[in-house]
Amino acid sequence: MFYWFMKNLVAGPLLKTVFRPWVTGLDNIPKTGGVILASNHLSFIDSIFLPLLIERRIYFLAKSDYFTGKGLKNWAVKHFLLGTGMLPIDRSGGKASEASLNTGLDVIAKGNVLGIYPEGTRSPDGKMYRGRTGVARMILEGHVPVVPVAMVDTEKVMPIGSKLPKVRRIGVIFGEPLDFSRFEGLEGDRFILRAITDEIMYELSRISGQEYVDVYASSVKDKMGSRSR
Repeated sequence: MFYWFMKNLVAGPLLKTVFRPWVTGLDNIPKTGGVILASNHLSFIDSIFLPLLIERRIYFLAKSDYFTGKGLKNWAVKHFLLGTGMLPIDRSGGKASEASLNTGLDVIAKGNVLGIYPEGTRSPDGKMYRGRTGVARMILEGHVPVVPVAMVDTEKVMPIGSKLPKVRRIGVIFGEPLDFSRFEGLEGDRFILRAITDEIMYELSRISGQEYVDVYASSVKDKMGSRSR
């Protein structure tokens, strides 16, 4: 109920009026059944705009840090995210990563839409970086198609580190669904998982127009942090 209220009566109409988002390829999202939307990640607001622009409800796997802050502001953010379908996950690796995978599989097993950022974190400079193979495991184990999604200019509205958004138009491109059923039963093969992930990232780079860099975004952020110290 809270999700419907925010999307249709409060946040949805307000944000659409202010930022005038343009959208292409909405018909590429299946009307029913489990599906993964694999998106590039340029800004925190990606997770706010994407759910507002599709008819079906979308569940995102969001890092647990968003849900653990103290104070009134963080309390409001936490409940907004929970109310709009965000699922907190621990991205520390090991058993935590396996739990995150199972959370995502549960979402698509129930016939829902799961949103994933294969890069694992926001791009530090607008380029596209190497994808994590968790998305490929979910595709093969969940037996679902994946729709590539390109967020356009969201980093110009709210860059990393900014507290308030700038008013300008953004866009969302939904690419054609990718079918990896030919690899069914090979979810334990790390070379297959890498090949699937790379194909997804190639398509995301193609439809978004972003330059692709074959390293992890988290590594680039670490280097940036070490230089600033």
